[in-house]
Amino acid sequence: MPEPRARQYHRNRVAESLREEVSAIIEGELSDPRISFCYISEVLLNPGGKSARVYVAVDGGMKEETETIEALMNARGHIRHSLLELMGVRHVPELSFHIDRSEKMKNRIDQLLGREKKKKAKSGLAKDPAAT
Repeated sequence: MPEPRARQYHRNRVAESLREEVSAIIEGELSDPRISFCYISEVLLNPGGKSARVYVAVDGGMKEETETIEALMNARGHIRHSLLELMGVRHVPELSFHIDRSEKMKNRIDQLLGREKKKKAKSGLAKDPAAT
C-alpha cells in the first residue's frame, strides 16, 4: 500500500532540517581532531522516524574517512542532544553515520568514460585517412 503523500513530504522536510542542523553542529560545535573536512550529503529518515542514516562525504583517503566516521559515531549522543535543543521537537531519531562515496564513484566513471572517448577518437582518426 502506498504511503500518503503528506507523510512522505513531512519526512523529507524533517530529513532536510536534520541535514542542515547536523552540518551546522559538525562545523561549529565539534572540535574533535579526528574529524577531517566533510559535509553531510544526505539524510534518509526511516518511515517510522525513529532512526536516520546520515551520509557524510569526507575529503581525503580511507584513513580520514574511517577516523571521521568513528569520531562522529562517538559524538552522536552530543549531536542528538544538540538537535533536541535546536529543533524543539519531542523525539530526535537515532543517528547512524555512513560514508558517501557517490562523488568519488562519479568522478571515476567520468574518468573511465573519458578514456573510452579518447580511444574511440584515436581509432576513428586512424581509420579516416585510410578510407579516403
